[in-house]
Amino acid sequence: MSDSVYKIITLVGTSTKSWEDAAREAVETAAKTLRDLRIAEVEELDMQIDKGKIVNYRAKVRVSFKYEGK
Repeated sequence: MSDSVYKIITLVGTSTKSWEDAAREAVETAAKTLRDLRIAEVEELDMQIDKGKIVNYRAKVRVSFKYEGK
């Protein structure tokens, strides 16, 4: 097995339904443009509130992928 290098980025996914959907949105959106995603780690969860009601769930997610620097 050859040595590899991985890059880690932080994304914020949002959802009007749940934190799980917010995290899924972040990962699935990243997967459209990044290759070889490896690990996703939820760093932080919060909610956006308007007039005492939750309007958005937000998940801050760290995603790692294989780095292919040239």
